[in-house]
Amino acid sequence: MTSPSPLPLTASPTVEFISMSHLNPSTELNPIPTRGVDPAYFRRYVRALEDAEFDYTLLPYGSGSADSFVLASAVGQLTERLRTIVAVRPNTVFPLVAAQQLATLDQLTDGRAVVHLISGGSDAEQARQGDYLPKDRRYARTSEFIDLLRRAWTETEPFDHDGEFYRFEGFGPGFAPYGKTIPISIGGQSDAAFQVGGAKADIFSFWGEPLADLRSEIDRVNGIAERAGRTDRPRIWVTFRPIIAPTDELAWRKAYDYVDRIGNTFRSVAGQRPGIAAAPQNVGSQRALSFADKSDVYDRALWTRTAAATNGAGSATALVGSPETVAAAILDYIDLGASLVSIRGYDTLNDVIDYGRYVLPLVRQELAHRAATGHRGSLQGDHPGALAPGFDAAELAGAR
Repeated sequence: MTSPSPLPLTASPTVEFISMSHLNPSTELNPIPTRGVDPAYFRRYVRALEDAEFDYTLLPYGSGSADSFVLASAVGQLTERLRTIVAVRPNTVFPLVAAQQLATLDQLTDGRAVVHLISGGSDAEQARQGDYLPKDRRYARTSEFIDLLRRAWTETEPFDHDGEFYRFEGFGPGFAPYGKTIPISIGGQSDAAFQVGGAKADIFSFWGEPLADLRSEIDRVNGIAERAGRTDRPRIWVTFRPIIAPTDELAWRKAYDYVDRIGNTFRSVAGQRPGIAAAPQNVGSQRALSFADKSDVYDRALWTRTAAATNGAGSATALVGSPETVAAAILDYIDLGASLVSIRGYDTLNDVIDYGRYVLPLVRQELAHRAATGHRGSLQGDHPGALAPGFDAAELAGAR
């Protein structure tokens, strides 16, 4: 650790934490054959998120998954403070209906609804629900979808629309949300994703990447927002899968055990659905595999071997270390401009509890210290590679 130094950046933004809700005890470490919701487990899980003082939970969407709107409504009734991020694919619902559903959820939860729009990164997955648009047109559809959501929530008189993807007459006024509007999030690494997200989204979502690379990506989003004439900038959401233990050395040993088990689970699933082992189409997964090919460890604690073990499927990059190391690594990303930090573990429920006890308080304490003093606290440090004294991650990797 280094001694505190003057804070050279502007004041830290309001930082909030996201995790993802899980429906049953099955994990990548211990897969349990099931496609269903375990109601008792689900109730326990979302209450654990609230007890851990997470701010948001993501309800994901897939062609074979539970419905994200229904799950979000359940979360809203099971919690008092937790905000729901509903993942929606524009090909699955008409925008005016989505606006109605989201506004209803927002009113039921006193303004706790957020929507995350997924344009679709896999042609095969889109085709499972009848969507055959090429990827660039999917983002064009998302752009039109965003415009119609906002009009449905704010127009006070009926209106018509005749666009490339949607057409209707005399709609409105629509069902209003709890407040003025509902935040809209978008993610992706393609040129089209940046263009739509930078110009129109309230939130732009990234997977965990090396600091220098993410800095340039955030600059790109902000540049597009500026050229679009926006007076604000999208909030930056970055996602990690932390692996923590009382010391850095114990965390790295845990990480190498995890990656073997995660790889075994992925190979088993790939054997049942060979298509998922093919080269990924989406740019985010391609970038994750490229980073993993170049190095296992980046910056303070970013580990890419978990992404390699899953063929870049979904957000898989880890932050490895003690709670202090992982909290410091999260702060590195906050210093780049991230104000929404998503952390979910591989040991899902237990990790939620541990993050709430050991990681979130450290980050919040450091941010409070900065706000009060204008200086960085003891979590600043340099980039030690998340290694305890005398411990060599490369040596351990070679031994395996």
